[in-house]
Amino acid sequence: MPIPLLLLAILALASLATGLVSAIVITDYVSKRGIKINYLLWRIKIFQYVQDYKRLSLQEKGKIGGWYYALTAGMTLALSLSLAFVVLKGILRLG
Repeated sequence: MPIPLLLLAILALASLATGLVSAIVITDYVSKRGIKINYLLWRIKIFQYVQDYKRLSLQEKGKIGGWYYALTAGMTLALSLSLAFVVLKGILRLG
């Protein structure tokens, strides 16, 4: 695998890990504030928990918590880098 592809794959996985850790921390945060977590449907309900985190942190601190931005940035970067990986792999295969 060429170096640029390997670099894109590593960065995408690191971004995904950042997003996953952020989602876990957000879930823990809202759970400690009395919101019941459905772990069976966590993958579907994480969006609701993120909105709850945003609302709760805004009420408590007057601003949105940093984990919200870490989750947003991590998942956006993971998606963008994965797309770049697929496109670059296709271009290198054609060339």
